[in-house]
Amino acid sequence: MSINTIVALDTDFDGTRFNAACLRHGGQRLHFIALAPRRIDAGQLPEPWRKQWPPFVPGLHRMLSRDGLVTLDLLIGDVDACLAQLSARVDEVWLATVPSSLTVLARLMNDGASLQAAQFDDGQRAALQKAGFVFDDSRLRAVFQRRAAGQAPVIKPERRAIVIGAGLAGAAACERLAARGWQVTLLERHAQPASEASGNLAGIFMPQLSKDDNVATRLVRAAYLYALRHWQTLGGVGAGFEGAQCGVLQLARDAVHAQVQRQIAATALPPPEFARWLEAEEASLMLGAPAPHGAWWFAQGGWARPSSVCAAMLDACGSLLTRRFSRSAVSLQREHDEWLVRDGDGALIAQAPIVIIAGGNGAVKLAQAASLPLDAVRGQVTHLAQGSLPELPFVLCREAYMTPVQQGIVCVGATYDADGDAALRVASQQENIGKIADILQVAPFEAPLAGRTGFRCVAPDRLPLAGALPDPSVPGRCERLRDVPRWPGLFGLLGYASRGLIWAPLAAELLACQLEGEPLPLEAQLAEALDPGRFLLRERRRSA
Repeated sequence: MSINTIVALDTDFDGTRFNAACLRHGGQRLHFIALAPRRIDAGQLPEPWRKQWPPFVPGLHRMLSRDGLVTLDLLIGDVDACLAQLSARVDEVWLATVPSSLTVLARLMNDGASLQAAQFDDGQRAALQKAGFVFDDSRLRAVFQRRAAGQAPVIKPERRAIVIGAGLAGAAACERLAARGWQVTLLERHAQPASEASGNLAGIFMPQLSKDDNVATRLVRAAYLYALRHWQTLGGVGAGFEGAQCGVLQLARDAVHAQVQRQIAATALPPPEFARWLEAEEASLMLGAPAPHGAWWFAQGGWARPSSVCAAMLDACGSLLTRRFSRSAVSLQREHDEWLVRDGDGALIAQAPIVIIAGGNGAVKLAQAASLPLDAVRGQVTHLAQGSLPELPFVLCREAYMTPVQQGIVCVGATYDADGDAALRVASQQENIGKIADILQVAPFEAPLAGRTGFRCVAPDRLPLAGALPDPSVPGRCERLRDVPRWPGLFGLLGYASRGLIWAPLAAELLACQLEGEPLPLEAQLAEALDPGRFLLRERRRSA
């Protein structure tokens, strides 16, 4: 953790205890992790926390005080399951709810960390003593004493980094590191940020739902909710950058798909403020056209212009950011614990102990990242003049999406093609128009060829890569992610596919926490699902 940061854990969130901890550690940095096995009334909390308070959906929800001194992680779910998924080292624990397995606490405790509860029975006290807790005379307070050789100290890198790529991934990395006091050099081969996949006029932000609430769904939900909160620190959607939280209407594809969505709605997992299922009559009324199979309404969703989000994140870095544009990073070389970044002529353009590759599809041109299984997927967006289609005040999507009018333009798209043609194609435009016309039940039409072609960076499992990059040249058997060999000081933020707007803030926060030794903003299982070493691990397991 950062110097003078206290990490506290409460196994059943209580606003009074949280406020007391904030007062007790006033002037210090406080990271307060609270489990929430049941719904919480946030009405008694100060307004800044109420404004950020998440919907009651499972997962870890990170919030930040206005002055940046207090971080509140609310982990919603069963106490035992949440503790097992927590990646943190804590200094104080309040056992409001005693977990069934107390030994898990030993994994989380720093040496000398304190533990307290309102009551313990003899069995619980004995289990804690066996795990390394020493009780005082009150028999309700204990200090953790590690019995092994000692807890390895967190070795922090020097806070200097190079970020390669000035799209959403790179800009978010710069902002999250600069917020922690890092000096960051940003390299970009184009003259402006957001010149490739992040250059579209509009990107859509919305969650996804699944019947089994699988890992991908949980990750998208975490990224979406984190982005909504984080954007408030940049001024908010439509104020700090271009866009609107106008809502997203996602129509069911057919009767079978609609029935699955009704089953999801019946679980009561998504609260109405997060996602609300609309039957055909209400969906049709909202759409102004037949919606015979119903729809999901995501009231907090909307659209944003990615280039303006990039600009807001880079501006937030202030003097800690050095921008070097129109410079291509062609090779990386490790010397004396630093990476040397050179251009095509071999000239040194930057050096630092940490390098973060965030250049999308260009990443595989660097030798150290060449083995990553990343594909470039073509996406053509169509720009239509205002009046070409019925106007809607929200984002509409099914097999295609349509944005509200912005500066006289409606964005419709996007194709999903497996070729590298960057030119606008009439066939792709007709495909986009045909899909949205079918949704709105209007006749397809011709329009002047206009739009933009970008190339999404996509991994085989459609999840991002966020973390230390693997080094496949080092032989050896791998059974777990921790066994995967890594390049020293080399990290990646890649593979954001069609969800760069929401992946970028959370993935950058995850990487910054890994570098700083801070509690992770995701459950351990979800963080592992984003580990860039997962593909090399699978390969070596298969060949073992």
